[in-house]
This record gives sequence, structure tokens and C-alpha cells, in this order.
Amino acid sequence: MTSNYSTPPPVYVTTAHNSTKKDFLRCEKVYDGESLLLCAILIISALIFLIIIMTITWLKTYQSTTRRIRTQQNTQQQATSHPFAETDRSEQSPESEQIIRVQLEQNDISFSEFMQSTMPASSSFNKADLTMDKLIKAGKEGKLYKAKMMRGTIKGHTMFTCKIYNEAAEHKHVQTEVMIMRNLNTHMNLLQLVDWDITGVPYMLIMEDVEHGSLRTFLKANKERLCKDTELQHRFTIALYHIAQALNHLHSKMILHCNLALRNIMVHRFPHEVKVAEFGLARDVTRGRSLSGSCKKNKRVPFRWYPPEYFKHDFYEFEGDVWAFGIVIWEMHTFGTVPYPYLKTSAEVVRYICAGRRIRDPEECRPEMLQMMRACWQEPYIMRPSFLDIVSDLEKTLENDRDYVNMEIGTVIVTVESEDGD
Repeated sequence: MTSNYSTPPPVYVTTAHNSTKKDFLRCEKVYDGESLLLCAILIISALIFLIIIMTITWLKTYQSTTRRIRTQQNTQQQATSHPFAETDRSEQSPESEQIIRVQLEQNDISFSEFMQSTMPASSSFNKADLTMDKLIKAGKEGKLYKAKMMRGTIKGHTMFTCKIYNEAAEHKHVQTEVMIMRNLNTHMNLLQLVDWDITGVPYMLIMEDVEHGSLRTFLKANKERLCKDTELQHRFTIALYHIAQALNHLHSKMILHCNLALRNIMVHRFPHEVKVAEFGLARDVTRGRSLSGSCKKNKRVPFRWYPPEYFKHDFYEFEGDVWAFGIVIWEMHTFGTVPYPYLKTSAEVVRYICAGRRIRDPEECRPEMLQMMRACWQEPYIMRPSFLDIVSDLEKTLENDRDYVNMEIGTVIVTVESEDGD
């Protein structure tokens, strides 16, 4: 009796329990393996998708840059033509006379490539024969003087604009500036490099002579007289046309100026002979290398003239010069006022423009120039006009000015003839 009612051997329960546990563990392992495999597939798919997107973006950027190079090269000859060089309708009248610590990385021209060029470090002129007559402007890199040769000449000239660098200037940096200026060739609206001596400090550049110094100084000194000129807006338009011609030529050579401002434009004869100068921050991007800047310490850029994409994305391209041209329009119509005069610090200016706000309109400015100024400040930057577009628009404005004068004169003549007939 006892044996009939005995409980099942414990080994049966234990075996069943162990079997169930093993099956559970086996399922858990299979489940974990499938999860890991799924995660791996998702990660690999995401990486492949990201690589495809980056490749497409790079190809579009490359194609855009290639098209830009072709367009600029095809229009290079147009950039040096000046259909309004002698059409100033008031020729008979008398001639009118902060920086944030960020770096624009100059990695577009290698030092080794530069050293392989045929550029000599110095010329035959003697620094001791040069006399500095008048200070034109003082900047972070050095000073610009009106100078003359006391003995002999430099390539047939005795009067010059002379740039003397600060002793802290880097030799490589000066070499790069010389090379860029040499590669620009001759253009009536670029300050031409005549000679240089960079064998020892102070480094020195000899450039063509200008009569009136910087455009900013010229406008401030002659504000009262210019304000009485009924043709002032027309004169400003002519000057802006020639500045745009210079930048169009610059971009056709695949060079970014990166320091366009009223103080860096020289005046020989206003408004026709204005000349873009100061190529210390300029970059040659002929080889299509990265156009990105690098926001680092211990270097400076003119933040009041720089576009928001530089501060947002560490980026400066051709459209950055277009933004600066809009600031130059504003400067010209305010007679050299510092941009954003109501903002005192660099941080305030950067926050202001990055928030999408723009500088207040000048009090006196023709509608065409206001429209152009605003077009230069559009975001995203690809919406801004090129300098080829700007030159074309300014030509149309000047043509309209000329047509308006002819119509006005014709109306006066008709009126006089009508009165004589009565």
C-alpha cells in the first residue's frame, strides 16, 4: 500500500524544471541575437544613407563651384570693361574731393607652392631712398603712406602708396598677399602693386599713387561740399559701379577679398577712379579647396562687415564679399559712419545679425541702392546676387539716369520753343 501512493521521484520534477529553464534561456539568447542583428542592420543602413547624402551634397557643391569658375572665367573680359568710365554728367563741375578675435584660416595657398613660384623677395630700390610724406591710414597689419622717391625712380614712378607692415607681421602672410596682388593683373579699380621688399623688417609694399587717400576719409572730409551736390546720388552710383567691377574681376580670378570696407578703398579721382586695396585677408581658391573659415582665437576679422554664416557655421564664400558690399553701400551713404553705430560691442553685433536683423537704412539713399543693399544681405547666402549681377543692375541704373537727363533737357527745349512761338 505504501509503495502505491509514493510520490514521483524528485528527479523527474528536477529534470522537467531544468529542461524548461534551458529552453527559456535558449529562447532568450535567440531573441537577444536577433535584436543585436537588427540593431547592426539599422546602424549600417543609417551609415550608408548618411554617406550617400554626404556624397550627393559634396557633388552638388563641386558642380556649383565648377559652374562658378566657368562663369567667372567666361565673363572675365566683361569685368574689365567700363562703359560708364567717362559718362559722368557733371564733369564740368569742380572735382569733389573692432574687430573680433576670430581667424579666417588661410589654408588655400600652401607655403611650398608659393616658394616654388618665381617671385623674388626684393627688388632693386633702396628703402632709404623713400620718404613718407603723409599717413593715409593705420590698420592692424601696418600703415599706408603717401610716399616719394628722393633719388631715382621705381619703374619710372616717383610717387607711390607705401604699405609698411608692423614688425610682428609674419613673413609667410606678407608673401601670400604679394602673390595674390601679382596674380590679379592690371585693373583700373584695383590698387596696383608696383614693387616690394620683404627681405627684412619692416616689410614694405610699393603700390600706385592715389590722390585722395581712402574713400572713407575722403567722404568724411568733403561731406559738407558733397551734400550740396545735386548729382551726389548719381556719383555714389558710379563709384559703387566701379567697386563692383573690381570685385567681379577679383572673383573671376577665384579670389575672395574678405576685408571689403570703405576704409580699404582708395580714391584717385572721385567717382570714376576708386580702387579696392588691402589684400591681407584675401584668399586664392583657384584649386577649389575648402572655403571654410576657422573661428579661433588670436586672429582678427572685421566683424561689422562679416556675414551671419561666418559666425553661425564658420563659413565664408564669395557671397561673404557680397554681404560686405552691402555694408559699403551703407557706409558710402552715411559718409563713412561705422556700421551698427547703435551697437557698442562685438558680441552685440554678432547676436544682432545672427538673429536676422539688419542695419537701419541711411537717411538719404536712392531706392535702387536700398534694394541692392537689402539683396546683398539675404539669407540663406545663396540667394544673394553675384557681382556680375550687381554690375549689370548698376549699369541699368546708370543708363536710366542718363536717359532721364536727356528727357529732362528735351522737355525744357520744347517748352522754350513753345513760348517763342506764342
